[in-house]
Amino acid sequence: MRKNSKVTQREHTSEHVTESVADLLAHEAPLDYKNSSLNVGGVPGKKIVLEPPENDGRPAWNSKLQYILAQVGFSVGLGNVWRFPYLCQKNGGGAYLVPYFILLVLIGVPLFFLELAVGQKIRRGSIGVWNYVCPQLGGIGVSSLMVCGFVGLYYNVIIGWSIFYFFQSFQYPLPWAECPIRRNGSLAIVEPECEKSSATTYFWYRQTLNTTSTIADSGGLNVKMTLSLLVAWIIVCLAVIRGIASSGKVMYFSSLFPYVVLFCFLVRGLLLKGAVDGIAHMFTPKLEKMLEPQVWREAATQVFFALGLGFGGVIAFSSYNKIDNNCHFDAVLVSFINFVTSILATLVVFAVLGFKANLMNEKCVMENGEKILGYLNSNVLSHDLIPPHVNFSQLSTVDYAEIYAVIKTVKEGSFAELSLDPCVLEDELNKSVQGTGLAFIAFTEAMTHFPASPFWSVMFFFMLINLGLGSMIGTMTGITTPVLDTYKVQKELFTVCCCIIAFFCGLLFVQRSGNYFVTMFDDYSAGLPLTVVVILENVSVAWIYGTKRFMQDLEDMLGFRPHAFYFYMWKYVSPCCLIVLITATVIEMAISPPGYNAWVEELAQERFQSYPPWALAMCFSLIVVAMLPLPVVFIARYFNLMSDGSNKLSVSYRKSMMKDISNLEEVDEARSILGKNPGETPSPKPPSQWYVSIPTGGYAMLNMQYVLV
Repeated sequence: MRKNSKVTQREHTSEHVTESVADLLAHEAPLDYKNSSLNVGGVPGKKIVLEPPENDGRPAWNSKLQYILAQVGFSVGLGNVWRFPYLCQKNGGGAYLVPYFILLVLIGVPLFFLELAVGQKIRRGSIGVWNYVCPQLGGIGVSSLMVCGFVGLYYNVIIGWSIFYFFQSFQYPLPWAECPIRRNGSLAIVEPECEKSSATTYFWYRQTLNTTSTIADSGGLNVKMTLSLLVAWIIVCLAVIRGIASSGKVMYFSSLFPYVVLFCFLVRGLLLKGAVDGIAHMFTPKLEKMLEPQVWREAATQVFFALGLGFGGVIAFSSYNKIDNNCHFDAVLVSFINFVTSILATLVVFAVLGFKANLMNEKCVMENGEKILGYLNSNVLSHDLIPPHVNFSQLSTVDYAEIYAVIKTVKEGSFAELSLDPCVLEDELNKSVQGTGLAFIAFTEAMTHFPASPFWSVMFFFMLINLGLGSMIGTMTGITTPVLDTYKVQKELFTVCCCIIAFFCGLLFVQRSGNYFVTMFDDYSAGLPLTVVVILENVSVAWIYGTKRFMQDLEDMLGFRPHAFYFYMWKYVSPCCLIVLITATVIEMAISPPGYNAWVEELAQERFQSYPPWALAMCFSLIVVAMLPLPVVFIARYFNLMSDGSNKLSVSYRKSMMKDISNLEEVDEARSILGKNPGETPSPKPPSQWYVSIPTGGYAMLNMQYVLV
């Protein structure tokens, strides 16, 4: 028996005892569970085996390290590599880290701790957890499952793209290093679409996606991307088919390997010319940006999605923990690792982008230097404008800036006709690149200039595959765990069926117009529904279940009481922040025209296009379908049209429920165990309860399943 247990405390105190036997049995572990027996109904020879919550047949992690790696793998994903650096660059560089860190402390860590705690206490997936906390808000778990389904459909497509690039990287030179040559008889010309854009852009839009110019033109299936998606789903299926028994082992590699690659890229990137310029640009704070509400909204959204809140994966993973696991330590550790990973990825990205910006700036100087030389030879410009120390064969950026300033001053009236570019390095560094544009265009272009570029390309895309796989395992666990907890279905068969159905649904994203549907699902299927889900999670625990009651549960479970900081965060601060975030998200959606960036082949550029009516209806249908379970389950249970799911609860689940009932009704059967006035009238019993003969002579109510031996 633990030193901090309630029974031990009673030996040193005279406090009034109100716990029920169910409370004691749920929390106090006898020395030998299999040999502990009680006479049932006074019939000799009939014994029961009372298993602790940890031994109720539920799978468990092999080690604490495996569990931490699973949570890290789920929370650290592609967003850390291509979303966080973009937001950092866009929102003030180093200044962006201040609001991000503040909101991580106010929203991220408390809500992450909350999800870990409820999953570990109730030992169920998202559906079972929220059915227990508040049955009328049981739709929270179903909405989480729906969002996981939507996100998993398009997220695995991105893994498919990475798989395609991974296999294409085993070539030298890399296939996106140069524009293809088109043969026209005896003439050899550069592909016009590629010449207007760039080799990496052309390879992405034309040879990888072969994209159409509008979302309305499907263009048929892209065979290469369809095969890549099939491979991605096979990998995911093999990783999760046996639950945490298989996914836990996969996490050892998929969670750790990306850090090896990031450190290798950081060392290599710092040795590149211009890397310091990129990092200095990144961490030069623009403090005025901190006063803009948009910066705080985007920081809150990034914190929200970086930790995987609301998806159900966090709850599912923690439900396989031991009941006394220190989930507070886990919440702080995983949040810290996530933050450090984002900083590490930002350093890598901007070291490489600084190198690329220097290359592009030198190219700009060379091209404009040739223009000036042509103007000098044709007497459009006078040689007197050129400083004597300038050597056009080795024109530096400093010399070009000096020439540019002189010409602009002297030829002020006709300067625009010369079509000269300023070629400022800062302008190149300020070009914001995010998402697929960062990974599949900007990064791939920079890697073509690396020595041994195929090696670095293979490493980079293998890292993306592992980052995506870690997140997909968490997403799939957020789907399979609550369903397997609720219904008796075979785990392997159900997992395979889910992957097959998801593959066929995912064919929507591997059409030639599929990239536009990925953007649509990313914008509409998760943002608002997940924010609503998380605020309802927060409210149901803090205001319906009760923050004080929850804090007491944590003290019983962890052996110590969490700091009062969490009480006030859960009760007041986090709900207020989430309400502001929801309001800002709705306003942003209302004022921003719904649309997508379409690739126009004739212009070889992206152009913003509004969604057609059917696509607009599809956008809002994603939001409605994801949030529909919330009102449906509430209404059904409010009018008693649906069971609260108590008939599907496990032994440990029912023990927890009995504890809460006994605490609320102040049942005093425990007095009889301690020999205090056993003759008092017992509390009224429900008709379905058993009476168990206690060796000390008292009686107790147990609403649980027994194993008769």
